[in-house]
Amino acid sequence: MSDGAAFTPREIVSELDRYVVGQRDAKRAVAIALRNRWRRQRVTGELKDEIAPKNIIMIGPTGVGKTEIARRLAKLAQAPFLKVEASKFTEVGYVGRDVESIVRDLADLAVQLVSEEEKRSVMAKARERAEGRVLDGLGVPPDAREGMRRRLRDGALDDQELEIEAAAPPGPAPTLSMFTPQGVEEMGTQLQQLFGNLFGGAPKKRRMKVPAALEAFSAEEAGKLIDMERVRELAVARVEQSGIVFIDEIDKVAAGPAKQSGPDVSREGVQRDLLPIVEGSTVQTRHGPVRTDHVLFIAAGAFHVAKPSDLIPELQGRFPIRVELASLGRDDFVRILTEPRNSLVRQYTALLQTEGVELEFTEEGVRAIAEIAALANERAENIGARRLHTVMERLLDEVSFEAPDKGGTKLRIDGAFVRERLEALVRDEDLARYIL
Repeated sequence: MSDGAAFTPREIVSELDRYVVGQRDAKRAVAIALRNRWRRQRVTGELKDEIAPKNIIMIGPTGVGKTEIARRLAKLAQAPFLKVEASKFTEVGYVGRDVESIVRDLADLAVQLVSEEEKRSVMAKARERAEGRVLDGLGVPPDAREGMRRRLRDGALDDQELEIEAAAPPGPAPTLSMFTPQGVEEMGTQLQQLFGNLFGGAPKKRRMKVPAALEAFSAEEAGKLIDMERVRELAVARVEQSGIVFIDEIDKVAAGPAKQSGPDVSREGVQRDLLPIVEGSTVQTRHGPVRTDHVLFIAAGAFHVAKPSDLIPELQGRFPIRVELASLGRDDFVRILTEPRNSLVRQYTALLQTEGVELEFTEEGVRAIAEIAALANERAENIGARRLHTVMERLLDEVSFEAPDKGGTKLRIDGAFVRERLEALVRDEDLARYIL
């Protein structure tokens, strides 16, 4: 387990508060789930393997922070994280993705994650080797190496060019699996990799400046220094012990009693295919078998039409924790616009600053934007905080277009500015529903 999972529940909630406004119940639920993983690692004896993760269902409308909470949690834990949409999967026998591809994709992500970590640990040695190759390419004699190496590190050789022939870093060895309905995607990936290595792996000679050549050689040498077999073993262990899968739109496969035929016939089949993975099973991946017994599953859905009780009982039982996320109103929008580290106000200010245009959002202006977004959600479909993106784009449309010609100017976004550009839209309800 990574050190990121050693945060206490209170610290996890505090960290999530920096990016997601409100939704305290959901934050507490995921914080406890993450801390329980840390606790389980410290349990000794046979009981450790018996402690299963308590999977979570988040219930709430779109745009209230369900995905963001799960994504930030995985980043905090430095865990392999995969977001999938339940509606993209079909029952075995139908055309579409099978649910086992979730585990295969998660394993691929973990290998990439661990590979990058391992490369960082050997980068100093890889850089030293790369410097030697650059000096070779520049034709530096052995007796002048040390002096030229110092000049290379100081940047004195950055303007020089050399011809390099850098190969791609070695990847996992290709394998072949049985051609089964569940393994078609896997075999396609493996064949592509196999033939890519056979016919497309030859490095090409090209001329580039010293800094670019140094980066290319460093990446190649780092790939040579790491043990891919060890990377795969670590990655599989990381998935099994700390993997997180976020299944969005789970309500779309929850067919009610009136939807057991026609185009909805495979919905219950998808649930039954998901069940063994959520319960705990072994899935064959190109990195080896992966057990899902201790993978944390977080499901989410709006549940406007279906209810959590419309899921098959076996699947319901595997998601014992249910949290409801509240809809967002004007006050929430004000906080979303200003409080998070990645708030929209900060984003648009930074974007236009690159053109020399300085934006100043007043408190009154932010409240006016929040009011219009809340009103648009009331009149049309409630899409939560995503409505703020639409309103902000509409508000700053003219400014963004003319910014290259207005470098060095300062623009004050106050209530009057917001109302001047958006009030006509808000008054015309039909137009507001179409544009906002």
